[in-house]
Amino acid sequence: MVVSAPTSPLRLRLDGAALVANWRALDRLSGRAACGAAVKADGYGLGAREVVARLTAAGCRDFFVASWAEAAALADRFAGPVGAPFAGAPAALSVLHGVRADDMATAAALPGVRPVLSTPAQVARWRPTGRPCDVMVDTGMNRLGVSAEAVAAGLLDGLAIETLMSHLACAEDEGAAMNRRQRDRFAALAGRTGARRLSLANSAGVALGADYAFDLTRPGLALYGGVPCAALADAIVPVAVPEAEVLQRRTVRAGDTVGYDATWRAARDTQVAILSIGYADGYARAFSGIGAARAGGAVLPVLGRVSMDLLAVDADAAPALAEGDRVTLDYALPAASARAGISQYELLTGLGDRFERMWV
Repeated sequence: MVVSAPTSPLRLRLDGAALVANWRALDRLSGRAACGAAVKADGYGLGAREVVARLTAAGCRDFFVASWAEAAALADRFAGPVGAPFAGAPAALSVLHGVRADDMATAAALPGVRPVLSTPAQVARWRPTGRPCDVMVDTGMNRLGVSAEAVAAGLLDGLAIETLMSHLACAEDEGAAMNRRQRDRFAALAGRTGARRLSLANSAGVALGADYAFDLTRPGLALYGGVPCAALADAIVPVAVPEAEVLQRRTVRAGDTVGYDATWRAARDTQVAILSIGYADGYARAFSGIGAARAGGAVLPVLGRVSMDLLAVDADAAPALAEGDRVTLDYALPAASARAGISQYELLTGLGDRFERMWV
């Protein structure tokens, strides 16, 4: 017997026009540099396939995932050699974590995907293929990347390098001296390899100006509605809006409490709506007592602790709100991050699989 799945009480409403508008804004700010897109972590939780389709149609030509498993999940969209048609236009996919020995069979099956090599062992592993690659150089973050000294010593000689890249450690702090040090170290590598392009800037790096753009920028968070620095506040619009269904509406009498540990007590008889969302869905416990939902124009403050699967909100301002109705959660990333003390990246990528993702 085949049992059809019911609709989910959770919905993540995704604005495709906003996603494209954010990419176009970042593309303009990138100046002469091309503007790519980080679509790792399943498009920061929104759905990489849908993101890639929309951004390619808008003109994006360079995409980045973390692993070969993520690349394989997009294989049909990036089939064939680098530069082969995808949705009617050329596009390329790069794997930021390089290539492990265990990845080589997958890489052989995906000739249109490039690794971003970051260690001498990866360089040695990839060199016999003769295929194009990207390379990450460490300019001070001390995360992934070969050293500038190794580059100078000839580690990359003879490789078919498409993009030489590095990553800014403090791009969200516009005045950080480290930004300038990394930029200068990276600029000094120009012409030291056969790389066709140089790439340094992430989302916040785009806002640092033309000196950081080089040939290609690689935004991530800002594409999806995150605002990593004040300079982007007026350029970026929200993309993802979580919605939850009301499972029950009840009256909590004056003096009674709501939720675990009885942290909220009703000062008066209060209408309370119980929503189908909790920390297992990515709505963090940090929103306990400080988050809010909305029903139309009415603000519904979170009452008490956020549970694993349930959330209580004050429904006095929404007298017509009833069981089965949906409300939206206040989840504009910069404000939600400031309120909860959780990074915008975590808020976005933590939204779970129980959400039905709906593009509008």
